[in-house]
Amino acid sequence: MRERCALLLRAVNVSGHNRVPMAELRELLSVHLHLQNVATYIASGNVICDAPDDLPQLCARVRGLISENFDVDTPVIARTHTELQDVFAANPFTDAASDKMLHVMFLEGEAHPDAAQELSARLLAGERTALRGRELWIDYGTSGAGNTKLTRSVLDRALGTAGTARNLRTLVKLIELTAPVA
Repeated sequence: MRERCALLLRAVNVSGHNRVPMAELRELLSVHLHLQNVATYIASGNVICDAPDDLPQLCARVRGLISENFDVDTPVIARTHTELQDVFAANPFTDAASDKMLHVMFLEGEAHPDAAQELSARLLAGERTALRGRELWIDYGTSGAGNTKLTRSVLDRALGTAGTARNLRTLVKLIELTAPVA
């Protein structure tokens, strides 16, 4: 049984910007990159497929394909089913007020060593962050992501690498969708 993975696209199909039609993307990935068992989950850039041997190379190829076909340059970050399960198990905020206010940001690379300290200075009352390997957990409390000072540019600068966030509900669904199939 082959392991499956999620390819997480950053900031696609948001408010009419960075439009990447998922049906067309599924077709391109199957035909041009020969990915197997390709599916997508919601339009915000979650691609599920059988994991190839070289995930970093796949991310670069998918990014290029999206750029060529949709004129959108977006980081593509991959995590296998096993990695997604490990991320879920490492949740530092199991007491979060709401699953939709708890996000995990999947990072393209290793975070800057001072990232956690730099981000903590920007937190609003009720917000918490925790850096766990290549993931940054953000608990927005009851205020939500729309009111935070942890903007994309602040996060990118502090972390030193690109990332894309999903709420806890989406993480759980991605684990389900990447589960091995017989």
